Parts: sequence; C-alpha cells; structure tokens
Amino acid sequence: MSLRITVMVLAATLALTTACTNKKVTNPLAKVDSKQPDVVLFNRGMDAMKHNHFDVARLDMQTLINTYPDSEYIARAKLALADSWYAEGGTAGLAQAEQEYTDFKTFFPNMPEAAEAQLKIANIHFSQMEKPDRDFTHAVRAEQEYRAVIMQYPDNAKMVAEARKKLLEVQEVIAEREYRVGRFYYLRGSYLPAVARLESLVNRYPLYSKADEALYLIGQSYEGQMAMVRHMGTSEREQMEHAHKTDEAQLKKDELSREQYISNQLVPKAADAYSKILTRYPVMNRSDDAKARLLALHEPVPRPTKAALAQNKAEEDARKEQSMMSSVMGAFSKRPNVSPATTVGNPTLQDQEPISASGLVQEAVKASAGGKSADTALKGTITGTDAPGENQAAPRSDDPNPQAPASTDKNSQAAASGGEQNPAAQDSQAAPDPNDLKPVGSGGATDAAPDPNELKPNVAPDTPAPAPSQVNEVGQNANDPNAQAGAKADASGQELADDQMISSSKHKKKKGLGKIIPGA
Repeated sequence: MSLRITVMVLAATLALTTACTNKKVTNPLAKVDSKQPDVVLFNRGMDAMKHNHFDVARLDMQTLINTYPDSEYIARAKLALADSWYAEGGTAGLAQAEQEYTDFKTFFPNMPEAAEAQLKIANIHFSQMEKPDRDFTHAVRAEQEYRAVIMQYPDNAKMVAEARKKLLEVQEVIAEREYRVGRFYYLRGSYLPAVARLESLVNRYPLYSKADEALYLIGQSYEGQMAMVRHMGTSEREQMEHAHKTDEAQLKKDELSREQYISNQLVPKAADAYSKILTRYPVMNRSDDAKARLLALHEPVPRPTKAALAQNKAEEDARKEQSMMSSVMGAFSKRPNVSPATTVGNPTLQDQEPISASGLVQEAVKASAGGKSADTALKGTITGTDAPGENQAAPRSDDPNPQAPASTDKNSQAAASGGEQNPAAQDSQAAPDPNDLKPVGSGGATDAAPDPNELKPNVAPDTPAPAPSQVNEVGQNANDPNAQAGAKADASGQELADDQMISSSKHKKKKGLGKIIPGA
C-alpha cells in the first residue's frame, strides 16, 4: 500500500514538472514589435534633431545617458548630443559642441567615431575663421586640429583626406597674413624684418599661392639693404665732420668691411632667393623677373628640373579662381577667400623655427660698423675727446655753423694769442694728408677705378652684357665632372627642362569669359 502511494506521488511530481517547462513566457522586450527604452529615447532624439528641435533632442539624449549608463547607445548618444550643438550653430553653440566632442574623445578614444569628433572640432574653428587682416586665432586653432586628425588617425582615409584639403586652405589664409606683414615691412624700408618674416613664410608654407612673390620681395629686401649699408659710409663721414674728428683710415676700414659684408652675405642671399624662384616655382609669374635680377647681380641663372617643372605646373593647375560674384560679395563677408589654395601636395605638419629679425639686424649693424658693436661705433663717431672752453656756449641743434671746440694744445693757444707757432707744427699742417679724399678731375689726381661690386641702375646698357654660364647646364665633354653629374641627374629622373618646356608650361588654360573673348 505504501509502495503504491509512493509511486503515485512521484508520477504526479513528474507531470507537474513537465507542465511548468512547456509553459510559454511572454517577454515584452523580446517581441519584434516592442522597443527598448534606450532605443526609444535615441530614436526620438534623432527625430527631433531632424526637425531642428535641438532642445528636445538634447533632453532625450541626456535622459538616455543618465538613465541607462550601461546601454550600448551611450557612445552614439554623446556624439549626437555634440552634433545637436554643432547643428544649432552660433558662438555659444559651437563652443559647447567643441567641449562635447572633446569629452567624447576622452571617454571613447578607440572608437572609429573619435576621428569624426576630432574633425568636427577642426571644422568648428574653420567655420569661424576670418580674413587674413583680422583676428587669426581660429585659423591657428583650425591648423592645429586638422594636423591632429592627420597625425592621430592616419588609418581613417576618409577623414584624413578631408582634413588634408581643409588644412591646405587654412594654411593659405595664414600664409597670406604673414605675406602682408612682410610686405608692409618691405614698403616701410625695414628690410631685415621683412626678410625674417617672408623667409619664415616660405619655409613653413611652400605651397602658398604667392610664394614666388615672397621670394622676390626677399631678394628685393636684400638689395635694399645693400643700398642702406653703402649709405652708412656717407652718414658716418657726416657725423665725424660734425664732431670735427674725421678719421680717413677708420672710414676706409669701415667701408672695406661693409663691402665685404655686401659681397659675402647680402649678394649671395639675394641670389639664393631669386634662384629658388627659378628652381622651385618656374611656372609662376615672378620667374622672368628673378632671372633679370640674377643677371643684374652678375650671378649664374639656374634651370629647373623637369620634375620640379611638372610639380609646380600641377600645383598651379589645381588652384581655383574666384568668380566675379564671389569677389563682389566677399567685400561684405568676413570669411576669407580660399580659392587660391592648391589641392596638390601635402601640407606641412611640423612648424619650423622662425628666423629671428633681431639677429639679422644685429649682424648688419656689426658689419656696417666695421666689426664693432653698435654702441662702440656710435661713441667713436659722435663723441669727441676735447673739453669745452671756459666760456664756450652750449651747442644748439638749430645752429647752421657750429663753432669748433676749443683746443687745449700749446700750438693752438700760441696761434690764438698771436705768438709764433712751433715749426714742427707748421710742417705738419703744411704737409698734405695722404688719406684725404680728392675730387674727381682735380690737378694731378687720377679718376678712381669703378667698384666691381657696385649695383648699377636697372637701365639697359648700350652693349648687352655677356650671359653668365648656366650652373645646371649639362656639358658635352664626357671628362668634365659637371657633365658626369648632369648625366647622373638625367639617369635618376632629374633631367633639366629646356626653355621651350618652361615657356609652354606658363600658358594657363582660359577660364570664364576668356574662353569666348579673343586675347583675354
């Protein structure tokens, strides 16, 4: 009896267990038609952003982030929160968007969307960038952020390509600003500060659309500095004559030092600037002017290689021209004109150390003073050693004929009192000074030989000067080392371009009305 009861209990238990296992459980989150709360909030926020309801979208995204911190939509919600500020725009909105994108990179640095967030930060500053003559804070920040995209996310080809294109446009604007500052220095006659500014520009932004103009102004600045250094000799003589302490030996020594500074420093640097136009930017407008200046300086004229010619031609063909409507409307807009920026070539990612203008000025002052410091030269040419007389009046700046300082030697006192002078003193006064400068054409004096380093006016001479030898010209003599070097250059793909190739590369395609107007 007890055994039968036990079997019946076991059978009932087994039947009950089987019935519970086969029961269907209804889970509302597992149904196809049902939606999870975080997904609902995310979709609702995205729909609000689509209809420009940015406040509602940010409220939904913030609710999702705070309520469901472990949701798989957290990263997308934070990125959408930043996108809402970015889409809303405005100064405050863009500043908040930059902060949100920065937070996204901090929390999710390894996600593919981190590159997008970095690019959006750069675009924020790019959209606020102003003209070259205005505040350039956003231009500098945009350059830094675009460089970060290229250097930190090199595997994201799409983002890197867009950042590279925008970076070239940003660097065009910054380079235009630097060029205007350097040109201002040049027009004011501050040649060495102009050289420092423009040379730093060319080294930092070689793809600038006016790089040839910058190099040409560098050469012109060095030539202007030559004229200023030569004029220092006249100023030094006038100061000595004003102080009644003319020292012909010192004047000649300083003049020789200045000429050495011109021939060893200024002329080669000016020639380097002009030569770089011909070798790096042979297609641009200043190439002919640079060649003319090299001939005037009696310096060799280099030739560009075919590779350099093709590279510069590709860079120039990739530039755009501003339309007439854009040019008119640009006068009323604060946005810069980025159409001259090229799309060929790689932008610079590392800034080179700028050239110090103060160093150039100190070097020029030291060379013009005959190797002395500026203070020593000034004291030696202006300050006298004689003590003023007892009743001598103070000198005045408006006195056209300043009196000579009273002499304290015995011979001068004897002459002033009417007594006899020392015969030795008379002989020293009668003997002519061999260092005195004599006027040209005076009796017994021969005309001075012309200075070979003197710059002549830019006027065509009666007989044309012989053309200088080409530094890159390939000789036909096989035993000539220059010919062998040229042959090696040809073998490595660095063959020199001829005049026909250079002239044909300068012809640009006609655009706009130039296609239908003859001669335009």
